[in-house]
Amino acid sequence: MDSVNKAMKTQLANIQSKTGKTLDELRKIANDNGFEKHGQIRKFMIEQFELGYGDANLVATYTRNPDDPAFQDPQEIDADQLIGQIYSGPKEKFFNLHHQLMGKIESFGEFTISPKKSNVSLRRKRQFVLLGPATNSRFEVGLNLKQDIKDKRVRPQPKGSMCDYIIVVNSEDDINPQLVNWMRMAYEDAG
Repeated sequence: MDSVNKAMKTQLANIQSKTGKTLDELRKIANDNGFEKHGQIRKFMIEQFELGYGDANLVATYTRNPDDPAFQDPQEIDADQLIGQIYSGPKEKFFNLHHQLMGKIESFGEFTISPKKSNVSLRRKRQFVLLGPATNSRFEVGLNLKQDIKDKRVRPQPKGSMCDYIIVVNSEDDINPQLVNWMRMAYEDAG
């Protein structure tokens, strides 16, 4: 969890350094301009403050949901607790898939784990995998890959989405060597 706290602190410090504004001040500016949609806020932050996509995306996320646990004081964040919340209730059945996928990904090398409200972002220099239950009945693996993937299981996502590709993982059988290879490629791309 220390690496997650450090990464978030560094990103927030960089945003403040680039803009001369705190996250709350940027949120107020976005709200004062009447922006309500995530994409509008992100685009405004990129154009107005010359933020990179990831930084602008973080500001947009905060603007729309400042109570997201990811924005708590890092001293109060407990990754295991946040992950537990993601896999509570009817989504508890997906925790084993999460655990198995994490075991595969941990063999690739170092990365940071950033639990969000409904999924878990895995990052190196940028996000490479997003894990989590999309609904009470569907678990998804999001991948950010430079390579073009053609496979019936893989759903390409529109430009500007959190991930380039989404793969539905319904069972342990879906965690096959091909999926592991795609995750490894995403990990390498993010380095």
